[in-house]
Formats: sequence, C-alpha cells, structure tokens
Amino acid sequence: MSKVGTVPETGRGLRFDRLEIAGSFGDLGTFLPIVVAMILINGLSPSAVLLAFGLFYIFTGLFYGLPVPVQPLKAVAAIAIASPALVTVPVIAAAGILFGAVMFVLWAGRLVELAARLFTPPVIRGIQFALGLIFLRKGFELIVSGRMFIDGREGPLAAQHANLWLGILVFALVLVLLDNRRFPAALVALAVGIAVGILGGGLGNAPLAFGPTELRLIIPKAADFWTAAVLLVLPQIPLTIGNSCVGTAATAAGLFPGDRRLDRAQAASFAFTMGLANIPAGLLGAIPMCHGTGGLVAHHRFGARTGGAPIFIGLVLVVMALAFGQFGFALLASIPNAVLGVLLVFAGLELCPLVRNLKTNEEYFVALVIAGIALAVPNMAWAFGAGILIDQLIRRARVTV
Repeated sequence: MSKVGTVPETGRGLRFDRLEIAGSFGDLGTFLPIVVAMILINGLSPSAVLLAFGLFYIFTGLFYGLPVPVQPLKAVAAIAIASPALVTVPVIAAAGILFGAVMFVLWAGRLVELAARLFTPPVIRGIQFALGLIFLRKGFELIVSGRMFIDGREGPLAAQHANLWLGILVFALVLVLLDNRRFPAALVALAVGIAVGILGGGLGNAPLAFGPTELRLIIPKAADFWTAAVLLVLPQIPLTIGNSCVGTAATAAGLFPGDRRLDRAQAASFAFTMGLANIPAGLLGAIPMCHGTGGLVAHHRFGARTGGAPIFIGLVLVVMALAFGQFGFALLASIPNAVLGVLLVFAGLELCPLVRNLKTNEEYFVALVIAGIALAVPNMAWAFGAGILIDQLIRRARVTV
C-alpha cells in the first residue's frame, strides 16, 4: 500500500506539486486531535503552538529533504490531557526544555547509536505494528463518535449519526482516490471535511480576526521542571528513542531504499533536530514535538516524496499562527472527527503490513508481544521494554518458538 504514482525518490530536490501538497496533510489525523485537545484543555496559546510546529516543519523539510513528520509527543500529550490541573502551561514549557536538552545529550554523547542496538528488527516492527493498530483503533473511534467536532461543539448536522455517515463517505472516497494523482485523496478528504464542518457549525462564532494570539516568553520554576521530569519526560524518552529516532530511521530506509538523502535521516540526526526545536518551543509554551514512524508513513501514503510536503504544511501553520490566530485554530477544529479518523485509519493501514518483513517465528513472536502489551497498557514504554527483554532472551538462550 505504499505506492502513490511514480515519482523520482532520489536526490535532494524539493517538490511542491499536488501529490506533495496532498501528502503534507496526511498526518493531520494524528496531529490535529492532540493539538486541538491540548490547546483547549491545557490552556495553551494557539499561535504559540502552531508557530512552533510550523517552523519545525519547515526546518525539517529543508534539513532532511524527505517528508519527515513533526508530531506532538504522545506520552506527554496523553498525560497532559488527562491531568490538566497538574500539567499547567509552565510545566509543559519545562517539559519541552528538558526534553530538548535530553535529546541533545543523547546526540552529543552518541548514546542514540548505543540505544539503537537494543532495537532489533523485530522490536522496531513490533513498535510499528503497535502504532498501526493504535491508529486504527483511534481512527475508528473518531469515525463512530457521536460528536462531530473534537471540542465537543455540536451543530445542526450533529443529529442522525451524521459523523458516522460522513466517515463512511470519506472512507470510500479516499479508497477510490488513493492512487489518483489528479485528485489526491487527502486533499479531497480535507476539502469535504472543511466544507461539511463549516456548514455543520464547526466555526461557531469565531470572529475573522487577524494577528496572533498571545505570544510570550515562559520561564518555568524549579517545581515545574521537577513535575515535568517525573510526570512527562521520563515516560516519553523510551518511546522517543524507539519510535522517533530508531523507528523513523528504519521506516525512512524502507520507504526510500537506496536514496542518498538517507545519509542524513539517521537515528542520531533525529535526536539532534528534536533537541534543536524543543528548547525554544518550550520557552514559548508550545507543545513538545518529535518526529515519528506513523507520521512519515502517513505523509508518504498520501503522496509526499520530498521535503516539499513538510515545508508546505509548515508554511500553512506559520501563516495561521501569525495572520489568523484564533480563527485559524477554529478552522482546524472545524474539521469533523470522521475525516480525521479516516486519515488516521489509512496511516494505520500503511504501518501494520510492515511486520511482514520479519522472517522467523521468533521475530514475529517478539513483534506481536510488543503490539499486545501496547494495546493493553497506557504507557508504550512498557511494551518497548518487555519486547527488548524478550528479544534478548530469545537470542541469548537460542529459544525456538
């Protein structure tokens, strides 16, 4: 399920054609629900959040030349959304600064390469398979949701299972247009979603106001750093090393075999760029950011092949942050749950089949154990840790499954 037309996949040239633009929106199913929820629940400035993501996306596209994604940290986001009383804006800012510093240490000390040795092919494929299943589950939850909009707002189209019927329609539309270069699936899905969202009252009473929302420097206190370290950063680090560094590098190698751009798209490089972006983002009070396997696959699934896709979506986010502020955020929030869910489902359908690259029963055993634990417990670090231990035990004891 990885081909979308035929375009050159070598060199560092940037493309801005319809497929690149379509692919740039492919990760919104993961990006928007988390970002919108944290802005609404944790009281973050929409402009600060969108500006940080936009600038990081632009830098990422220029630096790697590949459709490398920029995503919110999953563990941080889950805990922040679940515990808004504890995870305040200064704590989120502290988490970004601390996370960036840790990534710099991992890169400078060449510790990413050391950790990468623990993430063998079955562990990486298990992580990817687990994320694919999680995306499928979350995507279908959004499609069958009784609410049309992520912020809970209801409009005149909310009755009679409108969100579900919209999801079925958009799913069929994306399936038919999946490899269509003239009408890229993600762009068509988003166009339908925004139109239905606006007609369904998704914009509410949002004024067409220009200029950014509040942007200010945030200096966390010592207590904020302690809370961020224990509650947010420690659970995130194993997930980041496994998925954002090692997993993303492995996925890039699988999607772009033999491409010379892979010389830069290595696990250590991803730690470097995450460190570079998160410290200033933390000072703005933005959401801590990472790269990720699922996002790379999602951009690729819908047509992205170069750094043009992240640059384009980055420019869109920067313009929304600085020119439209609250209205731009309202426009993003008006995309119905069903459309976000469909994008997430197809990203999951791209990730899950990667497990078939494994060869032995023992490798499949490790991958499936990781996926099972990841679906059963809220912290994926447990799944990674268990998978690594089981993989090492099987290798050293020469266990046959």
